[in-house]
Amino acid sequence: MSPRGVAIPDLRERLFAAAERVVARDGAAALTSRAITAEADCGKGVLHTHFAGLDEFVAELLLDRFARSARQAEALEAKVGEGTVAGNLQEVVLNLMEALPAAVVGLAMTRPAAALHTREGFQSGAPAFDAIQHAVTTYLQAEQHAGRIPAGSDTGAIALALVGTTHHLLMTRSPGRTADTGATTQRLLAVLLGG
Repeated sequence: MSPRGVAIPDLRERLFAAAERVVARDGAAALTSRAITAEADCGKGVLHTHFAGLDEFVAELLLDRFARSARQAEALEAKVGEGTVAGNLQEVVLNLMEALPAAVVGLAMTRPAAALHTREGFQSGAPAFDAIQHAVTTYLQAEQHAGRIPAGSDTGAIALALVGTTHHLLMTRSPGRTADTGATTQRLLAVLLGG
């Protein structure tokens, strides 16, 4: 355990990763402040020193993972002309599904205070599905200009359909079913991209 009064580097991420491990191993019902700090090998009060409580912590975890996913989607711009368009988009979807574990999303949605804090974060401009959709649209437009998707393709509609489907998959999936997500995304992209 870290000595008392000594700053812990990357504490926020350390606590978030610990919470994800607790939920993955023991289920959402096992997520408590003590379980998180024990898993992170921190003092019992550390979580409450940095967050108003478990609900705020859960909401901040979800907001952080959405922000990470939005940054990954923005990285699509660097992949224009590389790999396949479908493969690049599939990678973004699978990264989003991995960044937002089903149990964590469910936990954030079933705890009213956490859900409220998450909504307030989105309303204040925290990146969410809209940022991911914008990044996908921008990427598709660049690929369209490069001639890798048909000139008449509605890039905004393709991005909306992909991100909307991803949202649906996030909200309805069971833990550990990423193979289904991959197959569903492949089928959808084949339809959307006309291949």
